[in-house]
Amino acid sequence: MTKDSSRSNPPIPPRDDVPDYFTEERLMIQETARNFSMKEVLPVANKLDPINGEIPMSLRDQMAQMGFFGIMIPEEYGGLGLGCFEYCLVAEELARGWMSVASIMARGNAAGAGFSEEQKRKYLPKIASGDYLNAFALSEPNAGSDVANLSTRARREGDEWVINGSKMWCTFADGADYLTVMARTTPEVDPKARHKGISAFHIPKERGTLPPGVQGSPVNKIGYRGWKTFELSFDNCRVPAEALIGEEGNAFYTTMGKLEVARAHTAARSIGLARGALEDSIRYVHEREQFGRPIGHFQAIRFKIADMAAQIEAARQLMYHVATEIDSGRRCDKESSMVKLFAAEMSERVTSEALQIHGGAGYTTDFAVERYWRDARLTKIFEGTSEIQKRIISDRLLGAVKQ
Repeated sequence: MTKDSSRSNPPIPPRDDVPDYFTEERLMIQETARNFSMKEVLPVANKLDPINGEIPMSLRDQMAQMGFFGIMIPEEYGGLGLGCFEYCLVAEELARGWMSVASIMARGNAAGAGFSEEQKRKYLPKIASGDYLNAFALSEPNAGSDVANLSTRARREGDEWVINGSKMWCTFADGADYLTVMARTTPEVDPKARHKGISAFHIPKERGTLPPGVQGSPVNKIGYRGWKTFELSFDNCRVPAEALIGEEGNAFYTTMGKLEVARAHTAARSIGLARGALEDSIRYVHEREQFGRPIGHFQAIRFKIADMAAQIEAARQLMYHVATEIDSGRRCDKESSMVKLFAAEMSERVTSEALQIHGGAGYTTDFAVERYWRDARLTKIFEGTSEIQKRIISDRLLGAVKQ
């Protein structure tokens, strides 16, 4: 087996029987996204991820042409008008090639929360076409899982807002067309309602730059390559009054309201990573020989493959259920936390097993499995850590613990 054979495009297995929830349209979307990921995304990832290269603009343009940035944006604003189910279908396929590409898709689909009707008509068509993508500045050095602990502040001065503070983990801050910045606009924090008084701001900028009054430095990540993640410093960053998104002080509710979709999206990315690791492992065990026969003949390896496949399918079916609930308009904060938790934990286990199957070869950058392993580890952290998901689930089952 050559060292690059696991990086080639695996065959797409035929589907003999299809569940009822897979309409012809969904099957077409899935097949289109799968072919795109295998033919366009995977080769780019294999080439650029090992050298920490960035997602090419040409690939982003192809995604835009296919409508991937506007899957969940209503048709009246230039999007495809589809649901979370379709969004997750595409995300799984893209993550199979490169998780960062599955993530950049959210810079369109996840945008627009809290926009007024005027802002929707002005910005959403450009967002759906991939011409106006977002970077979200929420987390801070002391406010990660505890979103209500934000300390970045915005004060009103005449017709402007002046923003001061620090942000962490702002991915795509340089390449985006605008920043969405969360900042506290009340001078005092109510200790009994720390989530109140947080506002969101829309800050346009030129690609490749940061807005005036904002400085940033890239974070040295072990994975999630293809784009940079920044630590940002706001020093009297002035934005016009109309930069405020929605009602002043109400952004916490708007942001939290989007988390169900975000967590389903993360589950889809986790599943895509695990599937890539599984498919590469199946190929590897057929070709790698030890003791005179392929290692896929050994029961220990065969049982690993079986366990990996079962875990992936369990996560996928839960994701389909959660996406269906979201599209039906039913509350599913508990279930979305469950699928995010289950899929992320599963993805780390499966990709780790895949690396073990590859042996010493898996611990090199010659095989894509190490990329899936590194990226899977992140899914347990972003969009709410596994521990936060367990707290949400247990609070819904047992009742919240009074502080």
